[in-house]
Amino acid sequence: MMHSGSSSSAHTSSGFPQLDRRVLREAALAHLARFGTTRHGLEQVLLRRIARWEKQALKAGADTEEVAEAVQALRPVVAEISEEMVRLGAVDDASFATSRARRLVRSGRSGRAVQAHLAARGVEADLRDAALQDAVEGFSPAQRELCAALVLARKRRMGPFATPYVADDEVESEQALARRHKALGVLARAGYARDVAEQVLDMSPTEAEDWMQRLRAES
Repeated sequence: MMHSGSSSSAHTSSGFPQLDRRVLREAALAHLARFGTTRHGLEQVLLRRIARWEKQALKAGADTEEVAEAVQALRPVVAEISEEMVRLGAVDDASFATSRARRLVRSGRSGRAVQAHLAARGVEADLRDAALQDAVEGFSPAQRELCAALVLARKRRMGPFATPYVADDEVESEQALARRHKALGVLARAGYARDVAEQVLDMSPTEAEDWMQRLRAES
């Protein structure tokens, strides 16, 4: 049987090196030195490390029951290590959420997309809401959403950022209608409400640039 505090020099009965708390803690620190993450995210990293060890041990001929017992013993160790990283300040879900929300909004992500991104990383709902609220200082939720949609429009050259066309020409008008329909689809799939999408596509280039300058000023 493997214990959570056993030495990393321990081996299974077949001679395969055991996985223990020290190795998992080192893996956690190595990951955190390179990446920002949430408590949930760190736990997933460590669980994948355990899964890789399990696969390698079985492939090396370790006893199935012995490996299963070791894996079971390591699961609570993952929670212990993540809790330790939280206490040390190496993992902070609130700080992660705020930083990530700021970056995502400025890359053109809608509020819905930011919420989904953070939820997938285990960030609690109240922290997600707070992160979005603070994503652009001095902006209301509606202004933040509008600016994020404008960022996406600029990336995709839509609305006020589109190449000018001759609207009075019948062929060009048909093309403009198809182009607008496509742009509405892009914004809808990105999570933007129809009224926000319409506002973006109806905006003049001058007004759009004014909003972009305001967003840059708050970065």
